[in-house]
This record gives sequence, structure tokens and C-alpha cells, in this order.
Amino acid sequence: MSNAITGSHHSGMIRHNTSQSVEMIIACHRAHRHKPLRSGASHSTPVPVIAFSITAGAPKCFADIADSGNTLNPFFCDDCGSPIHGQRSKVHQMVVITVGIIDGINDLKLVMNISAKDARPRIVTDPATGCHAANRRAVRSVSR
Repeated sequence: MSNAITGSHHSGMIRHNTSQSVEMIIACHRAHRHKPLRSGASHSTPVPVIAFSITAGAPKCFADIADSGNTLNPFFCDDCGSPIHGQRSKVHQMVVITVGIIDGINDLKLVMNISAKDARPRIVTDPATGCHAANRRAVRSVSR
């Protein structure tokens, strides 16, 4: 995968650019994310905040308090509600980009499941990926 990646959600109103390659996916199974995402987990990839930029549109944000007490800041399209990226207050130097909005990804690997205790019964998690009952410490992005 080239170093620079681009992407947008389905309407294309919000676009992003990331100047660093992405190589891993983290699946989050937090229970309160099931309904807004209409799925059993959110899939994201971490990158340094300095490598990420919004190139079109202006996503909205709200503060969400995790079980750990950490503040999560999910950014989303105000028009359709699609998740774009997120940031944790205690790890402000990183963002996690929603995998579904990245253009042309084929070679990312699921490396971790977090909040696995909340996984829906029909969601099978592979223990080889590293399953954490709750959240875990920040994952550092791979640099090349």
C-alpha cells in the first residue's frame, strides 16, 4: 500500500487524506456502538494526528465517556451520521480512522479486538488477534 491514502464516506461530502500508510485494523465491540453502526463492531485503524487531515467537509463531534472514564470523541457526518474518525482524550496524538471510508484497502489485517466482553453472540472473535475484555493501552501506529 502506498504511504498516502485517501477516503470518503458514501456521499463523498467529507473526505480525508492520511500521509502515512495503514496496516492494521482494531475491532471495537462496545455495546452502545452496535445500534448506531448497525453492526456488531466498529473497525478502525490508528494513525498519528499529524498524518491525518480532513480535505473536504466538516465532521461533527460529540463527547462519549467510556467505561474506563476516558473521553472518546467520535467524528461523524452531520448529514447522514456515518462515522469518520475518532480520538481519545488521553491519546490526543493519535486518531482512529473508520476503515470503511478508506479508498482502495485490500491488505489490512485485523490485529486486535477490544471491548470483546460486549461482542454480540454471533460475532466470532479470533483469539489469535488479541482479545481484550475492555479497552487497552494505546496502540502505536507502524511507521516506515
